Amino acid sequence: MILSDLYQQFRNPETIRALSQSIKKIASKIETDINIMEVCGGHTHTIMKYGLNQLLPANIKFIHGPGCPVCIMPKERIDHAAALAQLPNTILLTLGDMIRVPGSKGNLAKFRAKGADIRPLYDPLDAITIAKENPNKKVIFFAIGFETSTPMTAVLIDQAEKQNIENLLFHINHVLVPPAIDTVMADTECKVNAFIGPAHVSVISGAKVYRPAVKQYQTPLVVSGFEPVDVMESILRIVKQKHAQIAELDIQYSRAVTEDGNLAAQQLINKYLTLRDSFRWRGLGPIPNSALRLKDEFSHRDAEIIYTTVLPTEEINDHKACQCGDILRGIANPPDCKVFGRGCTPETPLGSCMVSSEGACNAYYRYAGVSHA
Repeated sequence: MILSDLYQQFRNPETIRALSQSIKKIASKIETDINIMEVCGGHTHTIMKYGLNQLLPANIKFIHGPGCPVCIMPKERIDHAAALAQLPNTILLTLGDMIRVPGSKGNLAKFRAKGADIRPLYDPLDAITIAKENPNKKVIFFAIGFETSTPMTAVLIDQAEKQNIENLLFHINHVLVPPAIDTVMADTECKVNAFIGPAHVSVISGAKVYRPAVKQYQTPLVVSGFEPVDVMESILRIVKQKHAQIAELDIQYSRAVTEDGNLAAQQLINKYLTLRDSFRWRGLGPIPNSALRLKDEFSHRDAEIIYTTVLPTEEINDHKACQCGDILRGIANPPDCKVFGRGCTPETPLGSCMVSSEGACNAYYRYAGVSHA
């Protein structure tokens, strides 16, 4: 596709063109590379789907971050879900993409095919209905996601408590963005010197959670919406900061994100959930205070405690040929992986980055025109 055709794919082609020209003009005055990590997989897909990287100068490079909740889930947590699903009189519920993420013994789709009652949810509140309709079974919600989806889990716990739905249990896998940013920046191979911040996460947490990182690492961070115009405007704001040699927190997505976030959602989360001491992220390893768990007073709903004797404890790494870990750390891109598009495709994923619709490998496979020989 030639550049003139590419511009016509946008709803606002002239706006995109003007932003591109402004970025190029200012970036030409900057001698060093601007290595932007877009933390959220949604931004990765916008960049790749719309070819935004083709509209930018050579000294602006994208590094794809660990902001895909499916991609960062380690194999042993998938093994937890499989073990729970195989318990007698049990229904396991989780969000759609998790069904296909490979654990050490296969994905949840494999265990469902063998007879386990595993149900993907598209509306988490359906868990309440399913639990009520199956009073003689344990219904376990395998909860995943960043700050974006955590309030819904808190709502489910709240409703289960208020309605005395005793058979609804939870396996909590909610993770937090700021500790992941710290881990990425602590890597000696890290080249990131600017961030596009996750929009939907920030609606809940508020933009202020990123201020410590901006100050500590002196990296601009712009919280961006997901439309192509949003992303291009956010890149322009980063480039302007780089040219002025400043590092600030900026909210481009001001139509939805505030400094303090959704206080009501935060209050409900804090009522039921608390920080874990540590959580092992796929590709990043153990990160202190980076995930949530049920508070002790709600241990009667905690599947990890109730079924601790049947849950595997071994930590399991990815397939040796898979470079998903390096991709999540920002030191490799999907085409660098030898099995990308060959042994590893969305239909036959070896790693989690190829499974999810937010995964970087999935985005490159679908949109980058990379050879799949």
